[in-house]
Amino acid sequence: MRRNFNFDVEGLLAQDKAHAMHPWHSFGRDDHTLLADSEGIYVFDGEGNKYIDGIGGMWAVQLGYGNEEMAQAIADQVRSMVYYSPWSMATPPHAQVSAKLATLTPGDLNRFFYSTGGSTANDAAVRFVHYYWNVMERPSKKYIITRADAYHGSTFLADSLCGKPGNDNRMERVTEWITHLSSPNPYRKPEGMNDSEFLDHLMKEFEDRIKTLGADNIAAFIAEPVLASGGVVVPPEGYQKACLELCHKHEILYISDEVVTGFGRMGHFFASEDVFGIIPDIITSAKGFTSGYIPAGVTAISEKLHQDIIDKSGETATFSMGFTYSGHPVAMAAALKNIEIMERDDIMGHARKTGVHFQERLNSLADLPMVGDTRGVGLMGCLECVESKTTKKSFDENLKIGSRIDKKCQDKGLILRPMWSMCVFSPPIIITEDQVDDMFGIMETAIKDTADELIREGAWNGKD
Repeated sequence: MRRNFNFDVEGLLAQDKAHAMHPWHSFGRDDHTLLADSEGIYVFDGEGNKYIDGIGGMWAVQLGYGNEEMAQAIADQVRSMVYYSPWSMATPPHAQVSAKLATLTPGDLNRFFYSTGGSTANDAAVRFVHYYWNVMERPSKKYIITRADAYHGSTFLADSLCGKPGNDNRMERVTEWITHLSSPNPYRKPEGMNDSEFLDHLMKEFEDRIKTLGADNIAAFIAEPVLASGGVVVPPEGYQKACLELCHKHEILYISDEVVTGFGRMGHFFASEDVFGIIPDIITSAKGFTSGYIPAGVTAISEKLHQDIIDKSGETATFSMGFTYSGHPVAMAAALKNIEIMERDDIMGHARKTGVHFQERLNSLADLPMVGDTRGVGLMGCLECVESKTTKKSFDENLKIGSRIDKKCQDKGLILRPMWSMCVFSPPIIITEDQVDDMFGIMETAIKDTADELIREGAWNGKD
């Protein structure tokens, strides 16, 4: 690949800072690195420095960067038909990817509504369940149950579903029909509980909430199988299945948010059934759906729910929601090619095999200074630093532990995602075992260097 690093880096970053508003815009406080090129699992800054992309862009670039087949499929579709209104016409890739998805989704989830990303996929899911219950003449079913540490997007509705800390509390949210359960994080479970007891504790809380709100007032439960942006929280074993059973017992629809866990992050196209043994009523996905090459989101809805609406309302029912770019032909062509490559090259098998090594290397850091917990599944993981391993006391947020570690990693050629005192990993799923070793080797050095720095500053005593 030809690379030209003849960029005016300072000038471009000055333009960016003067005019661009990045996600979680800090009103001029943040500085950014200019990334100018990429290949495989690596990205390059404007001066040509090379970095392992430890976060896959944003949980998304499953096939890695610069895949020529993906580029060609996108270019071919642009040349043949770049766009037409999804209201009035179908296009070949829209039809083809829908038929293909129906062979990959669990159970009877074979109706697909397309949007532009994970936030809009979750918006569509919630709007659909409210619409469904209205059509079923049960309009009181409005509440959506979600959880602390959850992340479901940043549109007005999707953000309201989130339970992850970090938002400026001056941002408005829907509050009247959204309710949050506690986080299913085993590392933060009540003292003295084992995981089985913690599961019972969580399910009692869920059942108590249903009793308090009334099942006739609850539309759906939305849950990431693993709470990704909340710190890669892996619930206790059996949690997902117990939640689904409780939902079905009380006629509450189950939305599985697989925006992160879908399309290979755990070595399967969808984790709900293959990893956690559940068949939800609705699954949302994005990110890995196109490996990040083109924005797209998908909301998969069960045939039963679809048919219920037809049986109840006949020709009068219309799901009055859509986007200019729903089922965009170029995005659908990218998704179709993405799936084709994943199947042909057994990317899922590779991800499962490499995921075992990834988790072993992640867990090997558990004995390092400050490291309180290492957790993850497949090719996603989190390392949480604490002031005391014994008490699990968190560091003062002002110390910016995650950002310190991230800076040291970046200086050594690794980009990760710092969150408070946590470091999150989600590399492209084409990563090799040797590259996994490189990534965690850099991480190990960065943690040790950060611990030494805190001791020198007198900000930490270096003891458990």
